[in-house]
Amino acid sequence: MRARGLAAGFLLLAAVAGASVPAWGKGKSAPPAPPAGRVLLVQLEGPVSPVSAEAILAAVDRAERQNYRALVIQIDTPGGLETSMRAIVKRMLGSRVPILAWVAPGGARAASAGVFITMAADVAAMAPGTNIGAATPVNLQGGMDSTMAHKVTNDAAAFARTVAAQRGRNERWAEQAVRRAVSVSETEAVRLHVVDFVAATLSELLERADGRTWRRGEEKRTLAIAGLPVDSIEAGLRRHLLGVLADPNVAYILMLLGFYGLLFELQNPGAILPGVVGGICLILAFLAFSTLPVNYAGIALIVLAVAFFVAEIKVASHGLLAAGGIVSMVLGSIILFQGEGVRVSWGIISGATLSTAAFFLFVVGAGLRAQRRPVITGSKGLVGVRAVAIERLGLRGRVRVAGELWDAVSESPVEAGVDVVVVGVDGLRLRVRPAAKEERS
Repeated sequence: MRARGLAAGFLLLAAVAGASVPAWGKGKSAPPAPPAGRVLLVQLEGPVSPVSAEAILAAVDRAERQNYRALVIQIDTPGGLETSMRAIVKRMLGSRVPILAWVAPGGARAASAGVFITMAADVAAMAPGTNIGAATPVNLQGGMDSTMAHKVTNDAAAFARTVAAQRGRNERWAEQAVRRAVSVSETEAVRLHVVDFVAATLSELLERADGRTWRRGEEKRTLAIAGLPVDSIEAGLRRHLLGVLADPNVAYILMLLGFYGLLFELQNPGAILPGVVGGICLILAFLAFSTLPVNYAGIALIVLAVAFFVAEIKVASHGLLAAGGIVSMVLGSIILFQGEGVRVSWGIISGATLSTAAFFLFVVGAGLRAQRRPVITGSKGLVGVRAVAIERLGLRGRVRVAGELWDAVSESPVEAGVDVVVVGVDGLRLRVRPAAKEERS
């Protein structure tokens, strides 16, 4: 009887337990309901550079470390450095967190390096009024010969096809964006399967991406991000500073200030401040150049212009060297940066050229002319000055110079009251000679 009761009890417990056991407890693969999560947002705005690459990589690390459901990269870029782009794409392809690329807001673009970053995302979307494309590589140090251009283009095209294949996007269009610099609008991009859909707002982006699958290797997962709160990464002081330095106009001005400061220090050793300021500006300028598509022929032309201006001060060229300096400065400023959207404004080029020419031709020129004038102070300033003997001069005597009494000697006797001319200074004693008749009159 007791055995039957125990058996009945075990059956009842089993029934109750069976009714409350979830599906995954019965050998099925359905996971429990996901906990409430958040989405992380980072912006890629402006040229793709080491600064922006550092920000994107830090955002991916934070999304993985803090278990965000997804990372959204809002893109608006004209392109940038290939090394920085490849670092971003490599990190995106290996991220443990799904990444959404969103070309926004309206009027934004994902050009050149931005094409690769957009295609590397698990979900790619564009806002209305945006475009993507024109990924032809450009050599940042100047022109390329045909062989080098062919090699670089083939390498970039292969990389574009690889990234597109990883995310199941249009490989043929990706290659054409590199080889022929094709560019398409948001609607054409969706039709050509370059991006997945069009989303006007961030909430629409999350809603339309919800339910899509993403994969890492052989593992597939489903996005569940609709309506989730979004944490936006704000750029810190360091990133803002580096972003300001990476502006072509700022980098150009820093370079000129660096040249001026160092040149002024060399012309006036011991001034210290111009050298310190010039050195700091020049280092900051080279830091900015590392994040920009610089053509070093432009820097060479600007340095040549400064050399022309200095030579104009020292050589009588009747303005030819100054004209050459102005032309060299303008040409160097125009070709200093290359790449779409990376240019020094014409206003700054004009102002810098005119101020540089004026500085060297007038300010520095006046300083050099002043250095060539006769010395009028100190012991050297007394040479050539007329004096009056107040007593008979010979091996010793005294003269009056500008109201002052000086001991003096003369190789020939001079009577008191006769005008003399100072020919040298030995300590506190003057060497004089009788003034000629024309010097007395």
